[in-house]
Amino acid sequence: MGAVPVAIASDQLVVRYGDVVAVDQLSLHVAEGEVLALLGPNGAGKTSAVETMEGYRSPDAGQVRVLGLDPIADHAKLVRQMGVMLQQGGVYPVMTPRQALRLFAGYYPDPVPPDSLLERLGLDHVASTPWRRLSGGEQQRLSLSLALIGRPSVLFLDEPTAGVDLHGRAAIREVIQEQAASGVAIVLTTHELAEAEAVADRVAIIHRGRLAIEGSLAELVGGGVRFSAPADLDTTSLGQALGTSVVEATPGHYVIDADASPTLVAALGGWLAERGATLDQLRSGATLEDTYVAIVGELAQVPSESAPAPRRRGRRR
Repeated sequence: MGAVPVAIASDQLVVRYGDVVAVDQLSLHVAEGEVLALLGPNGAGKTSAVETMEGYRSPDAGQVRVLGLDPIADHAKLVRQMGVMLQQGGVYPVMTPRQALRLFAGYYPDPVPPDSLLERLGLDHVASTPWRRLSGGEQQRLSLSLALIGRPSVLFLDEPTAGVDLHGRAAIREVIQEQAASGVAIVLTTHELAEAEAVADRVAIIHRGRLAIEGSLAELVGGGVRFSAPADLDTTSLGQALGTSVVEATPGHYVIDADASPTLVAALGGWLAERGATLDQLRSGATLEDTYVAIVGELAQVPSESAPAPRRRGRRR
């Protein structure tokens, strides 16, 4: 069985804004039928990298290829094979979901029937409601529908489940999985680590413009025992008591290099009790959140409604 063809690739990509390097020698690839979750704090360079892959920004150095095409030089050819879901906006406030889908259907030679997308994304009951009167979740599902209307071979999804209720999240996750199963390559940018864990085949974390780590969830989350306690514990003494190494990954968060066992837990509890320290959040194994915090130093923060994130530049087509 041969290797799966690469659909999206960047090689030593550099994007600058004056003297500021937003993307610093970023090399990534996404195969056909694969979902890559692109994570990182605000200002990490995610948007600049994705906009370059979409063909809305020219690289300052390095190379990008999508379906074997140059996103800038071959943009007219590529855009008909690419779906882009914006985090916010993209639809006239008075336009209804049915009108928007029919408009976008006219851009493609073989579009998905608009009514089938309305039904699949649970929008048939608001098909005649103006965009401005849709809930945030309904607007997100319409944005995804618009990205799918042209039967794309590659999809770029920006915060697809932001502001979406549990029912809507489940529908969006199912659609993402269906698209991947049909061979579509998907790049998903998100601040919600649970979404990445739910749908991604691989995760890439960007920090300060550089690729910090990349791999499958199994590769990115390690084993061991993790617990929370007061910061600055004597990890050397604790390691001697437990018979293994202990590191303080971030202040107050510790990793024991051993499998969980009743003996280990009892020894840990006794050592902390002798020092009057409290034990919190004991668990076996790591999570994507642990890996993210260890690299970035803090949890991703989803912009609040009072301070919305800047809208993506560029148009859908």
